[in-house]
Amino acid sequence: MNYITEVPALESSEALAHFEKRLRYEADCWDVHEALQTGNQDFVVLDVRSSAMYEESHIPGAVSLPHGKIVEGKMKAWSKDTLFVVYCAGPHCNGANKAAIRLARLGRPVKELIGGMTGWADEGFTFATGSAPGRVLD
Repeated sequence: MNYITEVPALESSEALAHFEKRLRYEADCWDVHEALQTGNQDFVVLDVRSSAMYEESHIPGAVSLPHGKIVEGKMKAWSKDTLFVVYCAGPHCNGANKAAIRLARLGRPVKELIGGMTGWADEGFTFATGSAPGRVLD
């Protein structure tokens, strides 16, 4: 016996429910990139790091709104059913989690981009720099 088999795997139906539920909380870099590239984007990508970090580099098409500034007034720019995909620096950062909590408390649909900037870079995707009008809600 080893650490892998010591605890038995879930029954298939339980495993299915678990993994399907995880996809309700998170999005991966590849899927977000594909949606952005094909124009099939029905969500807002929200960079929740500082605006200075956003200007240095960010996911193309992302809107800058630092997690600490996610308040009802700023969210009025979007309809209540808009899905937000939030990201921060990467697995070592909990800014995306903090942003997801704020959005959920405001009754907004939200998913976390797993990997954040680190995951995006790991996939070999490019970054944008600077800021565009309407893309920074600081």
